Amino acid sequence: MRMSLYFTAPREVMLRREEVPPPGTGEVQVRSLISGISAGTEMLFYRGLVDEGSPLDTTIPSLQEGLRRPFKYGYATVGEVESAGEGVPAEWEGRTVFSFHSHESRFNASPAELVPVPPGIGVEDAVMLPATETALSLVMDAAPLVGERTVVMGQGVIGLITAAILSFMPLSRLVTADPFPLRRERSLAMGADASVDPAVGPESFMEAAGMSSCPADLVFELTGNPRALELATQLCGQEARIIVGSWYGNQAFSCPLGEAFHRRRLRIISSQVSTVGGILSPRWTKERRIEEAWRMISRIRPSRLITHRLPFGKAPSAYHLLDERAEDAIQVILEYPEA
Repeated sequence: MRMSLYFTAPREVMLRREEVPPPGTGEVQVRSLISGISAGTEMLFYRGLVDEGSPLDTTIPSLQEGLRRPFKYGYATVGEVESAGEGVPAEWEGRTVFSFHSHESRFNASPAELVPVPPGIGVEDAVMLPATETALSLVMDAAPLVGERTVVMGQGVIGLITAAILSFMPLSRLVTADPFPLRRERSLAMGADASVDPAVGPESFMEAAGMSSCPADLVFELTGNPRALELATQLCGQEARIIVGSWYGNQAFSCPLGEAFHRRRLRIISSQVSTVGGILSPRWTKERRIEEAWRMISRIRPSRLITHRLPFGKAPSAYHLLDERAEDAIQVILEYPEA
């Protein structure tokens, strides 16, 4: 038997007990240890901000169906291989693996769908693989230059890890923005030179950031809030780049793109982790990028961003926490007891 989490209605999830078959030929059975809740994409589905029929994720085998409630969702699970079906090498048994899989206590998968966790990386760091790969993808798409003045708007998990990766680079200034004090504090610990509340407005923001006389060369918009794009354009200098990693779901919005945007020749660039950007694709594969993400995890140790650990049986409370008390939470994980 297993327990599986279903999204049943906007702002409603529930656990269901299900039969789980033994692994078939070419499959293994994984017992989940922990899974991470995405406070970005996953909360769009939780809040009902994705249209019915939209694909959950076309690149993950278990999430390729369209949105029809009730449905399973989630893409950050670390577990242990309990058993292997016919045709699977015996060395897979007992291995700790990462899977882009929804929240449930047991599941079957082919070894090709699993990513072995490297030695020396604990399960709480390993569960941050999707966020770290996304942050790495954002930075690779942005291609920061030496000495650039850079702003990262939004200090959720992905924004914080993006800031950490950027802090390794020889930028002249790395500034982050978030309305929540807890996230601004963590941002400074991750390597930002300054972290500012975006509510102060563009002029005060630039002064607090130490950039009043020199606007940004590069801005990352990672808030998930469509209204943030306007502020991003106001922080930019001539021919600056704005990397949009946010997915706004079905939220409609308007952003003034008038004379200032036009004359400054600003560039708004979409970045999405499911594929490797065209310029990089001749040399980079998803597998190579995941290898680099593991290296970043070893260096950053993103498990320090976990603020709440809840047993799987209290999963509805975890979603309510992220929805209603976002100022208190950064990364929330679900823990699965021995079964």
